[in-house]
Formats: sequence, structure tokens, C-alpha cells
Amino acid sequence: MNAPLPVPQATSTTCPYCGVGCGVKATPDGQGGAIIEGDAAHPANLGRLCSKGAALGETIGLETRLLHPMVRAGDGDLQRTDWGTALDRVAEGFRRVLEAHGPQAVAFYLSGQLLTEDYYVANKLAKGFLGTANVDTNSRLCMASSVAGHKRAFGSDTVPGAYEDLDQADLIILTGANSAWCHPVLFRRMAAARQARGTKLVVIDPRRTATAEEADLFLPLAQGTDAALFSGLLVHLADAGALDAAFIDRHTEGFGETLAAARAETPDAAATARITGLPEADVARFFALFRNTERTVTCYSQGVNQSVRGTDKVNAILNCHLATGRIGRAGMGPFSLTGQPNAMGGREVGGLANQLAAHMGFAPEDVDRVRRFWDAPHMAGAEGLKAVDMFAAMARGEIRALWVMGTNPAVSLPRADAARRAMAGLDLFVLSENVVGTDTAGCAPHVLLPAVAWGEKDGTVTNSERRISRQRPFLMPAGEAKPDWWALAQVAERLGHGWAFAFETPAAIFREHAALSAFENDGTRDFDLSGLKDVSDAAYAVLAPVQWPVRATPEGPDGTARLFAEGGFFTPSRRARFLAPAPVAPAPVAPGFPLLLNTGRVRDQWHTMTRTGLSPRLGSHIPAPVLMIHPEDAAAAGITGGGLAEIVSAHGRVVLEVRLDAGQKPGTLFAPIHWSGATASDARVGALVHPLTDPVSGQPDLKATPVRLAPVAAETRGFLIARAAFSARAPLSPPPGLHWARARLEGGHGWLLAGDADPAAWGAYAEALAAGAGCAESLVELSDPVGGHYRAAAFTASGALAFALVLAPAGTAPAWDAFARLLAAEQIPEGDRRAILSGRAGGGACGPLVCACFGVPRGAIEGAIKGGCHDTAAIGTALKAGTNCGSCLPELRRMLSETLVPA
Repeated sequence: MNAPLPVPQATSTTCPYCGVGCGVKATPDGQGGAIIEGDAAHPANLGRLCSKGAALGETIGLETRLLHPMVRAGDGDLQRTDWGTALDRVAEGFRRVLEAHGPQAVAFYLSGQLLTEDYYVANKLAKGFLGTANVDTNSRLCMASSVAGHKRAFGSDTVPGAYEDLDQADLIILTGANSAWCHPVLFRRMAAARQARGTKLVVIDPRRTATAEEADLFLPLAQGTDAALFSGLLVHLADAGALDAAFIDRHTEGFGETLAAARAETPDAAATARITGLPEADVARFFALFRNTERTVTCYSQGVNQSVRGTDKVNAILNCHLATGRIGRAGMGPFSLTGQPNAMGGREVGGLANQLAAHMGFAPEDVDRVRRFWDAPHMAGAEGLKAVDMFAAMARGEIRALWVMGTNPAVSLPRADAARRAMAGLDLFVLSENVVGTDTAGCAPHVLLPAVAWGEKDGTVTNSERRISRQRPFLMPAGEAKPDWWALAQVAERLGHGWAFAFETPAAIFREHAALSAFENDGTRDFDLSGLKDVSDAAYAVLAPVQWPVRATPEGPDGTARLFAEGGFFTPSRRARFLAPAPVAPAPVAPGFPLLLNTGRVRDQWHTMTRTGLSPRLGSHIPAPVLMIHPEDAAAAGITGGGLAEIVSAHGRVVLEVRLDAGQKPGTLFAPIHWSGATASDARVGALVHPLTDPVSGQPDLKATPVRLAPVAAETRGFLIARAAFSARAPLSPPPGLHWARARLEGGHGWLLAGDADPAAWGAYAEALAAGAGCAESLVELSDPVGGHYRAAAFTASGALAFALVLAPAGTAPAWDAFARLLAAEQIPEGDRRAILSGRAGGGACGPLVCACFGVPRGAIEGAIKGGCHDTAAIGTALKAGTNCGSCLPELRRMLSETLVPA
């Protein structure tokens, strides 16, 4: 009798998406995937997950994985090789560039997706042993201004509070943060506080987002005027006698000069209202709320950071909290909401070009301290180039070797087309990735190294509240994938530095990282893991989430929830500094580009979709790249909702589908960042973005690129859907002459199509598809060239749908939702085959998903509302929609209003 198979055990790990750092329980399903649930014991999320986290089990298959090392051959093609050959080529390439051009010709571009241990080894190799500080990260694009603001005010990159403050606050201010979509787990904590204790919510944002729809007070200020709003608040607090004079006197410096500068620009609420474009009554109400509410938390994110004045905006916020002593105490403080899972962990080990490890900088004493600790032979002595400047130096030929790890700069950087050209011209371009087919992988890397992915990684990450958590593996590495730290250490050995990189486990790296944080640290540096510098491998394996600083105590390592309630800042004087923001500058003006483009995220996607794009339900809410525009601007440009528009800047162009949005401020546009050359024909928004950066932080301005727009002819609309096995056998290109966006569907893939193409070519295209799939004899067609209609479908030998192509004049094309469901069927009944040709498919509630957590489409929700569900609680009871992460609740409320009010 066979013994029963062991029951798979759940592994406690950490979500790889935003900086909330949610705990996850992952149980392998025995088929290469996993069952995912929130970890109720993790203090960051207490068991709750957002739609992206809940769908992680759908994104860890091998379909898109890079499984073997590859090197560029003489003909330019990438060919499979072994690890030894690939690493030899990397080491030899670096050696040649170092000998010919020196260390300043070498650069590393890292990612907030890396684990802290990977980050640490990369920085040690580059800054200590290769001698280059040209080490930057995609965190430069999202958090650098927050870092710079903290360091100017506190003397250190310290987030002073904890998530528990959101539970205990009586007023929460969200500025430049669409948390309902981008940090939904935290936003639900805020919503719970509103329900439990009546917490007020103020949202400050130029556009009315899903977050703004839930606010008690919404302040749609003019672009770039955040600092003026908080400077006006500082003046009001002084004039109203609402300052904490004792805290200012004991623990700060520079208040008088800062208040005088604020008073010169924003002497009262009326002046503040004029600059920000807000009603004076709303400004006064905001001032009064802050003045009268001691327990206030101000959360800020990319809308503050991604600006040419991002650092000033951060300091304007910090000024108000320092002036009232509302910092480091329960329910109050400034709070930077981090964009990536390990943006903070990367900063802890020197992941930015202006940092050294353990929160040290390039002051001579810090350089010497790190050099001695590492026994580093070629210690970098000055700051390196920040991301935008780094890629500009590549374009000039000053940087000749680049190692990119875990990020996709060909899509995400400003002037992304220029970044592509710069990478393609390098003497050595190394890319460590875990997926194939990214835009960056198409920029002619010399070496492509397969990295382990989430589910295989072993190490630590640090979330927005300074909480270090373990990412633990629950799957074996795919193919020949290896950890990034291992590949770095192997290259170090080949360059003669193996003695300093003889790490055998992530725990060994973590111990060295913690020991450096404690080295000659007598309390003058904020980052201190002295309590963990001797952690054993066994203790590291079971390390519980803990907030730094973590110092040794007789009872064991401690953790620190909050800092600065009693001062103790990390400036030379140990006092916090007030900083006066520069006066508000006019919005950028470029002749011929009258509109300002704002970029950001959508609810269910992440970065460039290399992970979330694998989930059918995550792709259903917004399946194609869109442009949000105020109806007045659309009318002025001759553009209609649902049509296509070309958006052009001085640096590039894209074509996006238009969505009219009255919550968009006139004169401004919004476009999501996620679509790449791999997922859409013309939607790489990074190609538009100008290269302006904050002069202090180096963070690019991703919120105000001057652009123009024009309508694009799109007489034809439709879609192509294809079964997974078919599209894998014969890689598909959509019909020529049409704009397209690709999405993962249940059982296959789909391409939404739009444009102005020749109907005469469609039949030949469908025939070629069917022939390539080996099912030409099953092809059925309906063609009306005069009317502009075409429909075709082909079926496998077993009767399953191989593909369907449906094209029609704009405004008459059927929705693809019902058709897409046919891909998952093993056999299509004859009646449904006829429905495809008639332009119809099987019935049932359909439409885009509104609740991605539970896969609830718009049609089902509309049916429930008409059936008597007249509030979100009733919809949740009937369909479960809105009962998990809650990020769909604003949309549910809009649907209730739209459906019930007319009745």
C-alpha cells in the first residue's frame, strides 16, 4: 500500500509589490503554482491582501521565465550557454572597461524588487571593489525626494512612524497619494479608523481619484503647488497660536527663517488659495482641521516626490509636523508611503548613487569607515551619477559598462527611447532578469542572466514603516536560475576579490550588513541592526518582522516603532532643521505643447506588467492603455470618449484610448505607466516624459511633461483572441495596420484592436493564422468588406476554439468579454460557433472586472443592483465584491449612483 503524499506546508513570506510589505502565506499546489492567502500574524496587513497580492498564485508559472544564461553571439543573436561561460564574459567585460576607461565608466542600475542581500553585495562590489559609485536604482524614480527631505530635516533617511498610527489618528491627510488603488491594504485601515473613531480624511491631489471620492475634504490644488499649501498652513499655525513652542525650542533649528519665508509667499489663507487655485473656504477648513486635531498623520507618495520641487514639498510637510511636535507619537507624524517592496531596504545598503551602506554618505569619515570595514581596495570616494544623469552619460559614451538587475528601464525611465539607444551602444551590457521578452532585453544585452523570482527568493525586505520581513522560498529555482547575490559574488571572485565575497547563504550576507550598521555607531546613525549582527542561520530562517533600529538588549534584539518624539535627530546639532521651500514656480510651458501629462499607476497592474500581466483577472479591469482627459480638453482637440488620441512630447509619442474624466483638471492629462512594447503597439508612456529632475534629490518629474494631442483615425475596432496552446505554437502578431494592446485571458491571450486598416487583408491574415496553427480546414469566416465587418474563427481537432478574429466599424464592434470565456472551454458547441460568426457569443453577466479579488464583472454587479442590492454591503453579501481589499468600493458606489438615481 502506497504511503500518503505529504500535505504541502504553507510558507510565511512577503508580497513582492508595493511598500506596504504585506505578509503572505503561500502553499505550493503541486503544479508549479501556489495557493495564496494573507498572513494574519503579519503586523503590516493582519491577513488582508489587495487584488495584486491575492492573484500572486496566477503569476508564478514558467511560461515567460528566463531559464538559462544567454550570451550575444557574433551575429548579434542571444544563444544559450552555461553559467561559467556567461560569468567569465561578464568579468572579462568589466576588466576591459576598467583598464581602458577607469571605474567611472562602469555603472549598475538596480531595483526595489531586489532583496536587501542582493542589494548589499551589488553595492559592496561596485563601490568598494570596482571603485564606482555609479550605482543607482529605480527607487530614484519614486522615493528619492522623500529621502532627500528626510535627510535635510532629520539628518537621516528616517520614516518616524508606524502603520498603527493610521489606526489611532483622528485626521489623516493624503497628499499626492492615490492610496485606494496604490496602497489599498493601508487605505482600508484608514477606512476602518474612520468607522471606528470618526477619523477625518483629507485628500490633496490635482485629480479626483478613487481615494478622493472617499474624502471628507478634497483639495484639487493646481499642479506643483503642494509646498505653498503647507507653507500657508505653517503661517496659519503660527498666527493661531497652535505651535509647540517647547518642541521647537528644544529640538529644532531654523524655524524663524523658515516661517518668515513662508509668510512672504503665503501670508494668509487668501494668498494660499490664489496660488493653489483652491477655494479660500476649503483652504481655511483644511487649516482648521490640522490646527484642531493633535492626532494627525500626513501620508505622501509619488504625487509629492515625482516633481522638480519634490524635496521642497516633503520639507514643507515636515515643517508643519515639527512645528506642532506631532512626530514620533501615537497617531501622528509625517509618513512616506513607499512605492516598491524593498525601496527602503535598498537605501539601507547604499542603493542610491549618493549613499554608502548602512545609511552612510560620502563624507570623508564615512568613506573611510566603510573602506576599513570592507577592507576595500578601490573604495569610491565621491557620489556617483543618479539614474537620469547615468543614462545621459551612457549616451555620451562616458559609461561603457552597465549591469541592470530586476528592472525595465527601456520602459520606465524618462526619455525611454533615448535610454534604449544608450544601452544598445554599450561595450558591456549585462541584464539579470527572471522573464524573457522585456523591452530592456530587446536592447542588445551581451549577457542575460536568469535570476530567481518571487517564490524562489530567500532574503529580507523592508517596508514603508521600517519593518524588516523575510521573503522565503516555497518553490525550487526554475531551470538554472540563481540568486542575484550569487552571480555578483561569482563575478567578484573572477575579478580577484573572492575572499571578500565568500558568502554561502543569505544569512551570512545579512550578518555582515547588520555588523556594518553597528560598526563605530555610537547612536549617531539612525540605521542600527546591532541586535541582529550575530543572528544564526537558524534564527534568520525564522526571523519575525521587526522595525529598525534593532539594538541588542539583555532580553534580546528589540525593535523601534517610532522615533523623534523626544528629539534625538541625527543632524550634527541633534536638532531637526526647518527648511524653507523655494517659491512656487509657474507650470512648465513649451511652445506647441499646451497640456501637462501626469503619469502613474492603475489599480490592478504593477510596473511594466511582467508579473501582473500574467493574471487574467488583473488584466480585465483596464485591459488596454488609456488616457484620462477632461471633457473640455477632449472637445477642444476634437477627440471623443472611446476614440484614439496621439500624445506627443518633445521626446516621443504614444497612441492611447481616450476616457473622459470630469475629475481630471482642465489642461492636464493622466496616463498609466504599465504598458510596454511587449504589451501594446504604441503605449510606452516613459518615451514621452521629459528628463527634468529635482535639483536636490535627482528624482525625475513624472507628473508635468508638456504635450500636445490629436485624434487618431480608428474606423475599425475589434479583437483577436487565441488559445494558449495555439499562441505558444505560433507566436502571434496582430493584423497589420492596427493599434493593439495584449492581455492575458483565461485559457489564452487577447489583443484589443483599433485603427484604420484595409478589410481586404483580413481574410489573408486569418488564413495564415489558421495554417500556422494546423487548423486551416476548420476556419470559418464571415466577410463584409463594404460594411467593414469581418469575423473568423478556427477550431482544434477536439473542437476547442483555436482563435477568433472579430473586426467591425467603430461603435458597432461587440465586447470581447463573452468571447474570451470560450477560450477556456475544451469544446465549443455548434451553436456557440455560429454565435462567433454572428458577432455574438454565449450569454451571462460580463463586462470588465470591477472586483479583481473575487473576479466579479460589471454585468453581475449591475444585475445585483437591479435585483435589490442598494448599497455596497448588500453587493458584498451577494457577490463578495468589495469585501477583500476594498479598492473597488469607489467604483461600486459610482455604479450604485448611476443605476439607482435615474430610476
